[in-house]
Amino acid sequence: MSIKIEKKITGYEVAKAESEAQKAEKAAAKVTQIAPLLERDDVLVGSTYKIKTPHSEHAMYITINDVMVTASSGEEHRRPFEVFINTKNMEHFMWIVTLTRVISAIFRKGGDVTFLVEELKAVFDPRGGYYKKGGRYMPSIVAEIGEVIQQHLVSIGMMEGKLQTAEIQAKRIEAEEKLGKDAISNGAQCDKCNAMAVVRLDNCNCCLECGDSKCG
Repeated sequence: MSIKIEKKITGYEVAKAESEAQKAEKAAAKVTQIAPLLERDDVLVGSTYKIKTPHSEHAMYITINDVMVTASSGEEHRRPFEVFINTKNMEHFMWIVTLTRVISAIFRKGGDVTFLVEELKAVFDPRGGYYKKGGRYMPSIVAEIGEVIQQHLVSIGMMEGKLQTAEIQAKRIEAEEKLGKDAISNGAQCDKCNAMAVVRLDNCNCCLECGDSKCG
């Protein structure tokens, strides 16, 4: 297609064809729009969990609030939106505020947030961990916060796993009746959850913390 030039030519420049590498570089430089943040309803449904460690005389209360999200199929489901951690122990104030803001920001981004569980549970306190009630070893307070988040995600169906079901509670009662009240505290370590709560019932090793059993 020819173009008629009406004005006097004062200069010119030869236009070079873009190479494939230049085209790829421009395409990579384009900003991809991120997904919008989840919106907060006026009223949210949530759960509060209590953590009590031997390292502090004050308990820690973790509240996780959920928002209802509608999937493409039209089905509604709960997913975490924000987390609050409260304690009278001001020694932890700065990192608690930081942790709650970061976790809440990740929750609001949407998508798969289950990776937080393993990241938090992998944090070890250089001063040493502690055993919680039932004989389960916790490498740090942050790790136990990760376990609380895991428990919450399991309860709302975002992660697979076992909670303290009626079956496990029944096995605890059975163990105390057959083996004595100290059966749980004297249990062996579980290969699955690391809790010192494995006892032998009916010729089968069973963990009274997570329910893992070698007999199925």
